[in-house]
Formats: sequence, structure tokens, C-alpha cells
Amino acid sequence: MPSGPHCTARSAPRPAEGTTEEYGCWLVALVAVDGRSYVYRVYAPPDALLGDLFWEAWHCHDEGPHPRAYDVFDTAAIRHIGNLRQRQD
Repeated sequence: MPSGPHCTARSAPRPAEGTTEEYGCWLVALVAVDGRSYVYRVYAPPDALLGDLFWEAWHCHDEGPHPRAYDVFDTAAIRHIGNLRQRQD
């Protein structure tokens, strides 16, 4: 998995097997023009910048079929929900 953030709207892949890096799992909620919140799971290092997490989720949303989301960082809710550590076999 690349060292930058990665997101998906549905089933987010975990970091690649065999990696020894630790990844954080983040939830990023974006507010769209229809008034609804769309939540994305973003995998990134635990020390990732919040702005990078926001833009990764925003680009995932922008490429999808949903109504346009506001591209204002202050409208997003970003929560760290845990770290993933790959097992070494």
C-alpha cells in the first residue's frame, strides 16, 4: 500500500499483506449540498495530516455518483477510530 492516505466508500482494503507499517483507520464525514453527510473510511498513517485525510475523502466523494460535497475543511468531521498493525508471519 502506498504511504499516503487511501479511502473507499464501501469496503476499504486493509494495508497490503507483509507490511510492517502501522496504519490508522479514520472516518471522514463530508456534508453535501443535499444536506446529507457522507462518511468515508480512510486508511493512513497514524500521524497523517487532517487536511490530507479530508482531501482524500473529498476526492473519493467527488468521483462518485453523490451530490457535490462542500470543499471546506471546517465542514468535515474527522475521527480516528483505531490503528491496524499487520501480523508478521
